[in-house]
Amino acid sequence: MSAPFRITGETLVRIPTLETARLRLRAPEMRDFEAYAAFRASPRSVTVGGPFDRVAAHSQLTAIIGHWQLRGFGRWIVADLADDTALGLVGLHHPEDWPEPEIAWSLFDGAEGKGYACEAAMAVRAYAYDVLGWKTVASLIVPTNTRSVALAKRLGAELEGNYAHPVLGPLQVWRHQKGDAQ
Repeated sequence: MSAPFRITGETLVRIPTLETARLRLRAPEMRDFEAYAAFRASPRSVTVGGPFDRVAAHSQLTAIIGHWQLRGFGRWIVADLADDTALGLVGLHHPEDWPEPEIAWSLFDGAEGKGYACEAAMAVRAYAYDVLGWKTVASLIVPTNTRSVALAKRLGAELEGNYAHPVLGPLQVWRHQKGDAQ
């Protein structure tokens, strides 16, 4: 008996791998799920709409891969270059309810305060400008997220204005300049 279908092609999701001095920015994998789900369930995720349960976290992690297919860019798992341990998520993000693409970052428990987010965001910014040819990119930040505001400043971004998100509320728009962090 023959199958009631025939395979006529396939779609591949292409996610480049970037490396910095200490980090590998790579496609999410199932082995990253526990660290990702723990972050999404924690009170630290409140600035990105959380906390979320495991089912929601799983859907969100799979959506990260789908974002690459639909937009041609997305967020990477930030991993330690030496042992490939997942440290966080950094990349380019443009959901339907966002006014423009942004550089977004979230670090998992124990990875903050080591400069990983800055190192990864600098690589992502260079990728946006130098590889994708973007003319501008922003980061949208909940004003009470003082660590993210400090990182935006460290990256040399300038506060440009505000955006009223329908769920997250007021967000600050930080505009990134092409070049090195200050």
